[in-house]
Amino acid sequence: MKLYEAPSPNARRVHIFMAEKGLECDRVAVDIRAAENLSADYLAKNPGGRVPMLELDDGTCIGESVAICRYMESIQSEPVLFGATGVEAAKVEMWQRRAELGFLLEVAGAFRNITGFFKDRETCVAEWGQVCAERAPKMLTMFDEQLAQTSYLAGDNFSIADITLAVALDFARMVKVVEIPELPNIQRWYGEVSTRSSFSAT
Repeated sequence: MKLYEAPSPNARRVHIFMAEKGLECDRVAVDIRAAENLSADYLAKNPGGRVPMLELDDGTCIGESVAICRYMESIQSEPVLFGATGVEAAKVEMWQRRAELGFLLEVAGAFRNITGFFKDRETCVAEWGQVCAERAPKMLTMFDEQLAQTSYLAGDNFSIADITLAVALDFARMVKVVEIPELPNIQRWYGEVSTRSSFSAT
């Protein structure tokens, strides 16, 4: 299988997930600044035009980073990163979506609209970017309160939800468009998860 990728928080999510699973695959670099992900050949494989994308040996193509991770979980069940029981899976899904929709996408919205990084191919609205920048840090209070009660975001076990939130925090600190408050439980949790060997995966 081949992973088509470009440097991004979503690609990093897949890298960390694969490292946790001990999985490897061929890598194909996609230059998103040159719009290679919008080429006819790429869109034929992945109509969404996003990276990363996983191409299986039989030609099946899977876009979207969490979908790719779900496939990885299906071929390598241990360690379990999407929940071992129905209740655990539901909690992981809940917190993963909160981290993705409530924080990662808000940071991305601030970055794209304030910096105009993709202004050659999308309409950027600086005012909307500022709204995103103001909303993103407010979500962190909810995560901090959850982490006051649990070791990891969805409970006692490390999961895809932790990967998403940690990657989102790193991205926010890198692009510097969102002010990140210092919250004690997030700091404790981040100090633990960020030292996992998988977080150095590239």
